[in-house]
Amino acid sequence: MHNLKTHWENIYETKPESDFSWFQPYPQTSVDFINLFKLPKTASIIDIGGGDSHLVDALLELGYSDITMLDISAKSIERTKVRLGEKASAVTWIEKNIVDFEPQRMYDFWHDRAAFHFLTAEIQIIKYLAIVKQGIKSGGHLVLGTFSDKGPNQCSGLEIRQYTEASMSALFEKEFRRIKCIEETHITPHNTQQNFVFCSFQRTPTPIL
Repeated sequence: MHNLKTHWENIYETKPESDFSWFQPYPQTSVDFINLFKLPKTASIIDIGGGDSHLVDALLELGYSDITMLDISAKSIERTKVRLGEKASAVTWIEKNIVDFEPQRMYDFWHDRAAFHFLTAEIQIIKYLAIVKQGIKSGGHLVLGTFSDKGPNQCSGLEIRQYTEASMSALFEKEFRRIKCIEETHITPHNTQQNFVFCSFQRTPTPIL
């Protein structure tokens, strides 16, 4: 996966955030899901493939105190740290490809906007499902945002995998209960439209034997 890391490091080295198709000044949809679940301020939250997204800023502003951000790119993490300044020390940073991630703890809320859809091989998807199972508490929540079947089939020079509400739900139904799915049209900084599907799930509580 070294080439993939090089690919992303190069992207973050050469472009300002306002050039990225996924850029949004405020992650309203993600924050809406957090509000929907009424997460306490002490909830443990992990953002997968956060890059230099502004979700971490929003979480800190909302008063959340247990935030982890994972990304394959050291450069993207560095950019976010610079933007946050002193606040960066309140966040746990993990530089890792998600399929190589071995969670050392379990989280209350797992957020992934536009990282999961880069996993196009079945073996990667199976690995992701196993990691999610390992990393989300019983009763914890998962929010995934991917390109929909009406969205692009590539992003940043890489193939992606499109999802529908049904295909995404089918992947997670064994371990999770679907709560709410929405479709959203994201307007890129270049004024093009990208159709996303967001689904939220709750980890099925483990029965007490």
